[in-house]
Amino acid sequence: MSDEQRLIKGVDFVAIPTRDLASAVSFYGQTLGLPRSVYMPERNYAEFETGNLTLSIVDAEAMGLEHRCQQTVALHVEDVQAARRALEEKGVQFKAETIDTGVCHMAIFSDPDGNDLMLHRRYARREVETAR
Repeated sequence: MSDEQRLIKGVDFVAIPTRDLASAVSFYGQTLGLPRSVYMPERNYAEFETGNLTLSIVDAEAMGLEHRCQQTVALHVEDVQAARRALEEKGVQFKAETIDTGVCHMAIFSDPDGNDLMLHRRYARREVETAR
């Protein structure tokens, strides 16, 4: 299938639920240091940019939706250990030791609402197989 024929072209954003928008905005903006592109508390959401994916922080219950934590979002960093130390200095607690899978390093933590996040760096090339 050619790129022109492919239906899905990428991922634009991931919605991350919160019950406290102000606290989440502080965490993603100040603790993680992500640039904020949208802040609309009257509409119950804010957005932060990671470089290739927007994190849309939403108070789902205030929007009439169910609050459900989601799958882990892997945040790319150049050095997992250095990024981990920087976040630990800001009070972030990690769930376990940093994992080395043989192709990447990963360190998992949670935001104030319990959504899992991961510091991630792939250091070995991954082979990609095209769909048939």
